[in-house]
Amino acid sequence: MAIEIGRFEGDWDELVELVDLAFAAPWSEAQLESERRVWEPERSTVATDEKQLVGHTGAFSLRMTVPGAQIPVAGVTLVAVRPTHRRRGILRDLMRAQLTEIHEAGVEPIAGLTASEPVIYGRFGYGLGSDHQEIVIRKWSRELRPVAGVDDVRIRTVAVREALATCAALRNRLAADQPGMFHHDERWQDHIVSENVTSNPANASPRRCVVAERNGEVTGFAYYRSKRTDKGFIDVSRVHAEDLASHVALWRFLLEPDLLSETHYGKLPSDDPLLDLLLDPRAPEPITRDGLWIRPVDVGRALAARTYAREIDVVIAVTDGFLPWNEGSWHLAGGPAGATCAATSRPADLTIDVRELGAVYLGKPSLVRLGAAGLVHEHTAGALAAASQAFSATRLPWLDTGF
Repeated sequence: MAIEIGRFEGDWDELVELVDLAFAAPWSEAQLESERRVWEPERSTVATDEKQLVGHTGAFSLRMTVPGAQIPVAGVTLVAVRPTHRRRGILRDLMRAQLTEIHEAGVEPIAGLTASEPVIYGRFGYGLGSDHQEIVIRKWSRELRPVAGVDDVRIRTVAVREALATCAALRNRLAADQPGMFHHDERWQDHIVSENVTSNPANASPRRCVVAERNGEVTGFAYYRSKRTDKGFIDVSRVHAEDLASHVALWRFLLEPDLLSETHYGKLPSDDPLLDLLLDPRAPEPITRDGLWIRPVDVGRALAARTYAREIDVVIAVTDGFLPWNEGSWHLAGGPAGATCAATSRPADLTIDVRELGAVYLGKPSLVRLGAAGLVHEHTAGALAAASQAFSATRLPWLDTGF
């Protein structure tokens, strides 16, 4: 009997059984409950084999920041195929069905995901749109350069739940200017502070919160845990601040724990000031990790949805072997105030695959860099450099909340 692709009509427990098998490292009941609260069952697409659930992909309805705007984005999640049914094209069929549905709805011009296995999603047109740094800073290499105003900032411990509204509002203000971040509604605010969201709670403190204050106003906050192992360390889960002095004051606190020898953070932005303020440039021992993978679902609407760092007038020939409606030449014109993009018969100035277009959509990496790797082809002299400058963003894209 053929595998059928359709809407999900089962229940959460049925999906959990599939996820446990597919990821080979079952989540705890607490983690599953946290996921259930943000799950959108009406956006689940499934594969069934004689009524048995053998594949699934879902989506979150996100509002994400892109250069110059916040737009609706489909946050692809809970992608799973039953181990007994792999290498039968089920994932391909699920991805195509999901992206076709997003296209036909006409709301979300791009889709995004985080990948458990990054090599999988390029064949479906996803390009790596952001990265971040995993760091470990030891006590003896924690010294920072002096920054004006740090001593005017007060660091205070607060209860996570009591400060949730204030911290979430501050974080959402910052997210409006940071490509790759999405707005946290009440569901997501609860999700990120839940004590259940941890893969290894053993020997760990509860999640703690400190706020940075100046003149009685909250100007930043950090979430962290302390963990007692052979060495003992601070495990940071997020740091947000409205100004440099508050940012540094929070990091001074996080880098100076009593009785603990290290500070860990798995999602430091790749352009975070901390990397330049540490006196010892080797101190963080950064490891670059992939972050958000971006897939233009509708090229014309996606390119018109963001702004550009400088005026641009270019025809881009896009190849897309997975979604045929994106194939062809697109005339992109605009600048810092906005842009238009429409199909055209004009000769192309550049040729790019949709995967690389997704990779540069949020402002990183540069088109010139991809051109040097042979991934963008220039047909009109100077078009690649000009487009590369236009696609750049003031901040490097950063996904602070996985999904």
